[in-house]
Amino acid sequence: MTSLILKRIGIGMITALAVSIIIFFGTKILPGDAAQIRLGQEATEANMAAMRERMGLDKSYVMQYVTWLGNFLSGNLGISLASDVPITDLIADRYQNTVYVSVLTSIVAVPVSLALGILAAMFPGSYYDRILTLVSVTLVAAPEFFTATLLVLLFVFALDLGNAVVVGSPDGKGLFSMYAHFALPIATLSFVIASQLIRMSRAAVLNVMSSPYIEMAILKGVPRRRIILRHALLNAIGPIVNVVALNLAYLVTGVVVVEVYFGYPGLATLIVQGVQTRDFVLVQGLGMIFCLTYVILMLAADVASFASNPRLRHPK
Repeated sequence: MTSLILKRIGIGMITALAVSIIIFFGTKILPGDAAQIRLGQEATEANMAAMRERMGLDKSYVMQYVTWLGNFLSGNLGISLASDVPITDLIADRYQNTVYVSVLTSIVAVPVSLALGILAAMFPGSYYDRILTLVSVTLVAAPEFFTATLLVLLFVFALDLGNAVVVGSPDGKGLFSMYAHFALPIATLSFVIASQLIRMSRAAVLNVMSSPYIEMAILKGVPRRRIILRHALLNAIGPIVNVVALNLAYLVTGVVVVEVYFGYPGLATLIVQGVQTRDFVLVQGLGMIFCLTYVILMLAADVASFASNPRLRHPK
């Protein structure tokens, strides 16, 4: 198992390195001059040349990449071109907001979705299973902004129970006050990830139910509920954990539409602002943070899969 984990860590490091190359050189081909963005449109050629030398932009792209990667690994993300503020300070103001919404959404959406998917696997072909499948497929097809619009129309305009714009952090520190403050973004994200978790957990359990040892247990008269909870679910944990990890990564890295829609100041809106203002340093730093978040979560999912599946721990 140790060798498998080390192999996954190596793959994750190679993935992060490849993404860093794509992010760095991808931002380099974008229109705009970083020195001119820092100094403004009225800057002279001499001032811009001095600024390029100060920022290291007079060096080759390879040397710039090596310097940038070394600074990133040491925790130095650079200075924002748009606001002249350290990137770490900008991220510190927004990171907490994104974590709030991501954690609160996962606390509600993940266990509820898994429970609904397992229940659907207990009664395949029933009205409950058909209705749940129809709803989950519909939610998968519905984009985030459409779901958010329906929630705003229902709760804000029809029932007058909230605000369409979420500003700042909650006033109180209690769990209920936090859910009340982020109710609409959490509901939107919950519907998005629930549609995938329900279908995948149901499919994973039903796939295990076709195994010979499960069929033998059915022939012996073991109740279906006990078969699923005591036997099938343990062997379906691997694919379920991978889907959960992918959705948790989405909560941190893929909430651009939701944050922009509700005007919520998180990391996703920050990277959008960085693209709009041609703040290449900010985009590079946030892009790598999103990549590392994804790699770490997938590594945790792989470790959980190895731990739950003896065939992976002891391959022939």
